Amino acid sequence: MNTTLTTSASAFGIGADLRDGFAEVGDGVTLHYVEAGAGPLVLLLHGFPEFWYGWRDQIAPLVQAGYRVVAPDLRGYNLSSKPADFTDYTADQPAADIAALIRALGSETATVVGHDWGGSIAWTLAMNTPDVVERLVILNAAHPRKLNEGLKSPRQLERSWYFFYFQLMGAPERHAAKDDWAFFTRFFRDAQPAYTEDELDRYREAWSQDGAATGMIDYYRAAVRLGSKQQVLTVTAPTLVIWGQQDRFLGQGLAEPHAEDVPNLVAVERLEGASHWVHHDEAEQVNRLLIDFLGGAR
Repeated sequence: MNTTLTTSASAFGIGADLRDGFAEVGDGVTLHYVEAGAGPLVLLLHGFPEFWYGWRDQIAPLVQAGYRVVAPDLRGYNLSSKPADFTDYTADQPAADIAALIRALGSETATVVGHDWGGSIAWTLAMNTPDVVERLVILNAAHPRKLNEGLKSPRQLERSWYFFYFQLMGAPERHAAKDDWAFFTRFFRDAQPAYTEDELDRYREAWSQDGAATGMIDYYRAAVRLGSKQQVLTVTAPTLVIWGQQDRFLGQGLAEPHAEDVPNLVAVERLEGASHWVHHDEAEQVNRLLIDFLGGAR
């Protein structure tokens, strides 16, 4: 482990005793993660354009409730490996990373919580490797079938404009880095309360890691250019969906998966005042929902 990297756990005040780790998950990919607590394993998967730090409001409450919490940087992000080809970013590949990470952590199963792209990866993991997912929590990430249906809507296509902008090669990365990463920071503009400059500086540092901007954008290149390679399989894990109703990127109709795809859906909790950044906007309520779903304080 390289403890001199300031985007590691030691640089952040989270309210829990964080430990850095690196795990080899196959195909030359190493994932960086932060870990805290002891007990049943809970994995927190961030989305775009975040990194493990996106879960800063959830880590300590989950630890206090009696869980071992691990928040990785997905491939392409921050301190994790950044495969060079956009074809390495189809959802099945980071999902396989997470399955391997669970095993590398010495566990057979985990509760998996995913937001945005992390939610898409969590859906894929629960379909492809159901034996490792004990419970599933999705925050503002449409089930693959619902997303494919939604993208037939002109309104949803308008919301998802950046999917197509990111198909350009090189230009989005250059645009992103200009003016102190102003383009990426604008994705957070709906957050309430607004992200502080200190928080945004943490993100800017993560985005500045060599190859990170390209890795982050390559998820979108793979999704659009290669299409969905995911066979839609039944998600058998008990599933909770938490949805910020003021999401600027995803319509409210995408929140609830089809019953036949997720027969053990426990609830869709719609938080009326929350944006896409629901775990930031309504952190206390999200934490309560998570802990109740996981079985309460231990």
